[in-house]
Amino acid sequence: MTPPEGLQAPGLNQRQVLSQHWARWRKWNKYQPLDHVRRYFGEKVALYFAWLGFYTGWLLPAAAVGTLVFLVGCSMLFSDTPTLFMALWAVLFLEYWKRKSATLAYRWGCSDYEDIEERPRPQFAASAPTMALNPITGEDEPYFPERSRLHRVLAGSVVVVMMVAVVVMFLVSIILYRAIMAILVSKSDNTVLTAWASRIASLTGSVVNLIFILILSKIYVALAHVLTRWEMHRTQTKFEDAFTLKVFIFQFVNFYSSPIYIAFFKGRFVGYPGNYHTLFGIRNEECAAGGCLIELAQELLVIMVGKQIINNVQEILIPKLKGWWQKVRLRSRKRQAGAAMAAGRAPWEADYELLPCEGLFDEYLEMVLQFGFVTIFVAACPLAPLFALLNNWVEIRLDARKFVSESRRPVAERAQDIGIWFHILAGLKHLAVISNAFLLAFSSDVLPRAYYQWSRARDLRGFVNFTLARAPPAFAAAHNRTCRYQAFRDDDGQYSRTYWNLLAIRLAFVIVFEHVVFSIGRVLDLLVPDIPESVEIKVKREYYLAKQALAENEALFGAGGAKDNQPLAQEMRLGPQA
Repeated sequence: MTPPEGLQAPGLNQRQVLSQHWARWRKWNKYQPLDHVRRYFGEKVALYFAWLGFYTGWLLPAAAVGTLVFLVGCSMLFSDTPTLFMALWAVLFLEYWKRKSATLAYRWGCSDYEDIEERPRPQFAASAPTMALNPITGEDEPYFPERSRLHRVLAGSVVVVMMVAVVVMFLVSIILYRAIMAILVSKSDNTVLTAWASRIASLTGSVVNLIFILILSKIYVALAHVLTRWEMHRTQTKFEDAFTLKVFIFQFVNFYSSPIYIAFFKGRFVGYPGNYHTLFGIRNEECAAGGCLIELAQELLVIMVGKQIINNVQEILIPKLKGWWQKVRLRSRKRQAGAAMAAGRAPWEADYELLPCEGLFDEYLEMVLQFGFVTIFVAACPLAPLFALLNNWVEIRLDARKFVSESRRPVAERAQDIGIWFHILAGLKHLAVISNAFLLAFSSDVLPRAYYQWSRARDLRGFVNFTLARAPPAFAAAHNRTCRYQAFRDDDGQYSRTYWNLLAIRLAFVIVFEHVVFSIGRVLDLLVPDIPESVEIKVKREYYLAKQALAENEALFGAGGAKDNQPLAQEMRLGPQA
């Protein structure tokens, strides 16, 4: 439902209306005045805040379900509830956002902006080597050969792959750091440190990983901007889509590599007593006694919540410090130039002292990465939607204050949707289904418990012993003691029949889970039209009136007018573009 936009504020201009009724903390529970935002900032900024508000509202049921599951406990009955719910939640969220986006694009008259109205970028026009005829507008425009652009895109892709390899190298270094730290702490004379050696190594490793993530992000964003300019994209939308895709691929690996390692690889290649596997001479990491899901939840909280706190502190403090420094610098220049400081300055002089607007890319990136954390790893951290909801309530007002009060008014830009970000969200949605299916099947004890109840004891008596294997006799004799470790292996270290039975069950679970969720998502996609019926009727009505106007024009000007308008008539018969 679209909220009413009739804010009555006599004596206030558009910026003051937004400051009074939108960019204030006490307005956190009010609808955003999107039409006012659009009139003042343009469609691109308004669509961002529309999406952010829509996403935040949809986090409410996700946060409620995740909190309920966390409070009830991780019993088998509730262990896969947040996973299945979030998979369907992501499908419905994107389907209903398409409807919301189509409604706003029609209301703001920008449904066909990218296909018909968008003009070449000034930077492209200045650098393009030739001119060519635009088949849509019929005008000569700057042109860059597609083959040359393709070669540049491929070269840029090589650079992206190299940067991803750098991230993987840092991930390996973090793995080695955790292993070495666990060994050093376990040798301490302090019994408390020794008992918590694995946790201390994991926590400090997460903090170090977050620092690496933030440093590499700054470097790569600057590099991606240079590469995208070199690729010579014609329009601003295509330029931003190419830049966004490059940065997101890097940031995806940067932020998600460590959680993916913990979720799917840590503890899988340890070996067994007497035959442990090593990496660069250091024994591979094992999961703690409680399993890797607890460590994964810890990693998510450190990266996701830590990143949100750092970003919010930066958005509060850095603009104030930059604004103060810019005012001091500008006033010192005036004094040096001998200009008199008038008591009352014109509003545009005060606005010039504000910070330049840095655009929406960082805002979108922060929210989309958060969406990935919320959906991809919800099986390990059901409280992730709650933390995301609390952060977004703050984020909306922080961004509103930044655009209205702390930065210069950006040049208004048109847009018909949120661009490639929607396709990235759709990709994360599919990845979330696959990720959570493997998490439930391979990283949790849901299926081993179900298998034990079905094959051994329904009350789970003896389940812990069932999950423990005995060390090979040679190892026990050499160390003069017996040893139990968590694995499904025989006494000689080979995988047991139970392991292979469970592997088949796990793979079958993944296949069934994915097919069920994707099938339900496909049904929901068919049941929820991309364009609301009311908007579709209005579009058809406008198309009908346009044809009527064309027919009247042909009748008014006769055969000559009809002949001149024949190409337009043929185009109209092809049907509406909406």
